[in-house]
Amino acid sequence: MLPQRREIASVVVCEDDEPTLELLCDNLVADRYKALPAPSASDALRLCRFKQPDLMLLDLALPDASGLDVLREIRAADGIVSRFDPRLPVIVLSGRGAEQERVRGLESGADAYLVKPFSYTELRAQIGAVLRRVQQRRSGPLRVGEIVIDPGRWRVWVGGRSVQLSKKEFVLLHVLASDPHRVFSKRELLGEVWGLQAPTKTRTLDSHASRLRRKLDPEGARFVINCWGVGYRLLDG
Repeated sequence: MLPQRREIASVVVCEDDEPTLELLCDNLVADRYKALPAPSASDALRLCRFKQPDLMLLDLALPDASGLDVLREIRAADGIVSRFDPRLPVIVLSGRGAEQERVRGLESGADAYLVKPFSYTELRAQIGAVLRRVQQRRSGPLRVGEIVIDPGRWRVWVGGRSVQLSKKEFVLLHVLASDPHRVFSKRELLGEVWGLQAPTKTRTLDSHASRLRRKLDPEGARFVINCWGVGYRLLDG
């Protein structure tokens, strides 16, 4: 029986130079990453829209658009209509090494900026560091206003009061709290919490959201805002 390959993460590799693209993809695959090659800006955006990658490597000099424009479009996404994840980790790979270029890239939302030529070993270390930071943000204790969520112990407090939640209610709350003012679409939540990818008319999300709202604030119903016809967010405003 052959050993099962376990991939660490999926990575969009947006690079228009074919030899460089092939080299990066080959090395990533060897290091147990799923490499998604994108030789143009349009290819990169398509993959980000439909493949939900864990990270993107982004060249700035692309044949059909500026890499900075790709980065800005992703960061400006609402996560619903555009179907981009605005929190997608992005490492810029560029031949532009001037200080103002690096600062511009970081200010546009890059998580890291590597200047060409770089060693693949350095890039691999940066990928690991960025993914670890993302994981820490998503799995560590999280405070949103009066709500404190501890994923490690599956515990929730509201204003110091312990709240008992079912597993699905906890996961739903954790997803909403990851970006508390953003409206998560119903389809997005059904996929994140229940693993349902195809459109469905189930009422399970609405019933869980209603119970979660009552448990978090039995009197004021301040949390888990229903945005009619779209989805839910955790905090109003």
